[in-house]
Amino acid sequence: MSSITLTHPAGGGTRARGLLLGGIRRTWALTAAEAAVAFGSCLLLPLLVWHLNVDPMNRLGAVSGLAAIQLRFALLCLVLVAVLVFTRTFRGGRWFPLATRLSCAALAGLASGFVAAGAVVSLLGTPWPMFGLNGDSGRIVEWATTIMHGHPNPEPIYPPLPLYSLAAFAKVFHGGNAGYAFKDLEILGAAITGPLAYLCWRMLYSPVWATVIGIVPMMALIDSYKPYSATVLILLLPVLAAFLRAFRRSERQDWRPLLLTGAWLGVLLGLLLLTYSGWFVWSAAGTFVAVALLFPWRSAVPGGRQKALAFLGTTTAAFMVVAGWYVFDLLAASGTADRDYGFDAYTDPAFFSLWRTDMPGQVGQWPPPGEIGGVSVFTTLLFVALAVALWLGLRRSVVLATVALMGSAWLMRMYFASRMYSTGDVQLWIRTDNQLLYCGLIFVTLSLWLAVKRAGKYLPGRGPAVIGVFCALIFLVGSMGSSQSDRYMPQKTNTYQILPWVSQTVRMTNGKCPKYAPGGKCSKNGDQSWVNMIYHRPAN
Repeated sequence: MSSITLTHPAGGGTRARGLLLGGIRRTWALTAAEAAVAFGSCLLLPLLVWHLNVDPMNRLGAVSGLAAIQLRFALLCLVLVAVLVFTRTFRGGRWFPLATRLSCAALAGLASGFVAAGAVVSLLGTPWPMFGLNGDSGRIVEWATTIMHGHPNPEPIYPPLPLYSLAAFAKVFHGGNAGYAFKDLEILGAAITGPLAYLCWRMLYSPVWATVIGIVPMMALIDSYKPYSATVLILLLPVLAAFLRAFRRSERQDWRPLLLTGAWLGVLLGLLLLTYSGWFVWSAAGTFVAVALLFPWRSAVPGGRQKALAFLGTTTAAFMVVAGWYVFDLLAASGTADRDYGFDAYTDPAFFSLWRTDMPGQVGQWPPPGEIGGVSVFTTLLFVALAVALWLGLRRSVVLATVALMGSAWLMRMYFASRMYSTGDVQLWIRTDNQLLYCGLIFVTLSLWLAVKRAGKYLPGRGPAVIGVFCALIFLVGSMGSSQSDRYMPQKTNTYQILPWVSQTVRMTNGKCPKYAPGGKCSKNGDQSWVNMIYHRPAN
């Protein structure tokens, strides 16, 4: 190679640059194709059940709706499996890598599309969002309406991006009716969670492993009531892992890619903060510790420390340009008290592996009795996975990022819970359940990836392995999607199923009742019996 370069310096350099640019263009084209397939597939199931002829207020109708979604999901996935099987042997498997990429992207979209389709079925016949104009839905609609009328955000500490997005969407598509618009954004927000998660994890892993590591844990958290909250948590971990990986490589990077990467990650983190800020509160301490551990204090590379500082500075600057004003609003309101004593405020603070929400339904002994010293086998599995991930991948950025988020959330949880009696403030420590569970599930999938990577040559061929894993994911994701969808099928119970029930009983703006309102009766605010179901703090 060196002799060729010496003989034809111009031509060789031009050819090398051409190959490099061609490779970059191909990479971007493939990424764009994956994104297009993921976002396109996430809308298929919601559209296919939009005019389903079932009554979700009748339990048989709800079950039929779930089965209809599952059937469509299975048929679409069978097409993907057929494509994989065909391309594995066609022309020597030349197109199999591309088919794998696009099939994984499609499965990621179908996974979250399943939950969005469940929301469509639960809200058939009503234009209102879940819970109508009650509770959080009502407040969000009210604030968005205020913004739509030209006023500033009436609740400065609430994440602004969902409110301004709702206001703009309502103005363009619903003639200013933010209530009706919020239903569409609930469904759309749940649907795009899968594609966003997949693309973020693709910054770190191959298509198959991005699906295994990113999409399976995602399905435990995905939400269709206020989807943006769960989506930010799901995306924060891979973005933080990508940040730590780029940071630890910064001392050996050229200046231009170093600064561009820092700016891009800063923008991403800023947008996530503007969408939902709670997870940043729980994660901040762990992130600072991780950065301190990875900083090249004694770099052997000339200018290594300066590059690391430049990377941090660029990321921070981009982050502050996007969300700095909101950071100052949050700091100014840091003394705001939260006294929302929900169901879980009275449970063992070390128990996090199952969240019943603040509307838990009929509950017996809680937490449920565990098999190992009061701890369930499932929770034990999460801790075993933590040990395996640290054992096999201690130096990997994604393992460090997951440890940072989990450890930080655990300590913050115990800090606020320990002060609850003296201060009377809950400070949302209960919501760290989701972050701890998500990190635990990530450790399970990471430990599997690390074990497979260690096993290497002892595994079956690439084609059969991909097809086998893909088929298993179809059944797992389909089962999880059905369970998460059923959580919002309307029933008059002290669970989240009351949310769409109320939506079906709210009078529409034309004065008529929703199609499936019980007995054809409705009211301005809908069925208010949920008020008596909410768990109240007992007297001391």
